Amino acid sequence: MNRLSLTVSRGIARVTESALGPYQSAVIRIGFAATWLLFLLREFPHRQELYGPDGPWGWGLAQQLISDNHAFTALMWSDGQAWFETFYLLAILAAAALLLGWRTRTASLLFMVGVLSLQNRSVFVGDGGDNVLHLMSIYLVFTRCAQVWSLDARRAARDEAARARGEQVRPDRVGPVLWAVLGLALSGVTLAGRFDSGRLVPALLWTAWVGLGLWWAIRRWARSQQPRILLDVIANILHNGALAVIMAEACLIYATAGWYKIQGSRWQDGTAVYYPLHLDYFSPWPGLADLMSSSGTMMMIVAYGTVMVQVAFPFTLFNRRVKNVLLVLMMAEHAVIAVVLGLPFFSLAMITADAVFLPTSFLLLLGGWVARAWGRLGRRGAGGDPTLPTQRTPEDSTPGRVGFTA
Repeated sequence: MNRLSLTVSRGIARVTESALGPYQSAVIRIGFAATWLLFLLREFPHRQELYGPDGPWGWGLAQQLISDNHAFTALMWSDGQAWFETFYLLAILAAAALLLGWRTRTASLLFMVGVLSLQNRSVFVGDGGDNVLHLMSIYLVFTRCAQVWSLDARRAARDEAARARGEQVRPDRVGPVLWAVLGLALSGVTLAGRFDSGRLVPALLWTAWVGLGLWWAIRRWARSQQPRILLDVIANILHNGALAVIMAEACLIYATAGWYKIQGSRWQDGTAVYYPLHLDYFSPWPGLADLMSSSGTMMMIVAYGTVMVQVAFPFTLFNRRVKNVLLVLMMAEHAVIAVVLGLPFFSLAMITADAVFLPTSFLLLLGGWVARAWGRLGRRGAGGDPTLPTQRTPEDSTPGRVGFTA
């Protein structure tokens, strides 16, 4: 009984005292932000057909659907061309800010708004990866995903070094300004009655805005350490809970996909992979598809192997070595899908979801490679500081340290 109590207390302390998986959460932040950013940039010439007010899925059809499912989309606030162009540009900027880890708290909120608004405006646009990105954009709001490999972490490291030298750190002015602008925007939209549909997202935005203000006020003016410690504990619990949900979501995706495949006759006889290789829509490289499908034995091995890997993956999380092997196989499979079937954004979204299970040692090694490559580029360029930051951000600092990360 004492051993059980000790184990439980250690587990509670681990969940509440720190934000777990800083490198894993940074990777999924970078991966999903890059996926959405690249998609928006690639589809920029076709944005009108996909999400514009005059696209095939017209304004009236979108309005009827949203009145039924109550989905949130800011694109339904106005059918004007200027609003659409402005919002599309803001979605690009929000994705870029989240990718770089600049003011990550605000960037994650705006990223979520951009993803939900564009996807809910035209629900029939997507290739499967949009569903993953849709969910993950919400989960990322609850994570402390800028602890490492971000501009926020770089700024925190610079301020910490200045304090260590006894220098006075300049107060953060950008964070409060962003918080005030966000509050004004939320107030204007709320008073205008634009939050009639999608009530959950507006509530989340207002809660996050109040939380950011409370965080900054307590860290700046609270004399006691207790309120600051309480805020850190709440933030750690939310982060660790969201990270667990992201892991469970990835397992659920693979488990359901695998079990549904088992029920299909084409997967049972090993011919399921052959057919998409010969669909014009999924054949950007017909010669490569023909080469891969020329061997019936190879097609059967790929089909059976895909089902076995997807069904087995959730059960291998308890064995680190087997899990890592399956991770390599699944990421390689998605890379092949990206090239052979012409689904790069679906594959990138799934690879990013898989990355949450990567071991920290590998991510540190990967970060070292990127740091050295960036350092070489930096020396060839202006000679700026090329190192990648690994320190915590202001919001992830120890209790008592003042920070604002709106």
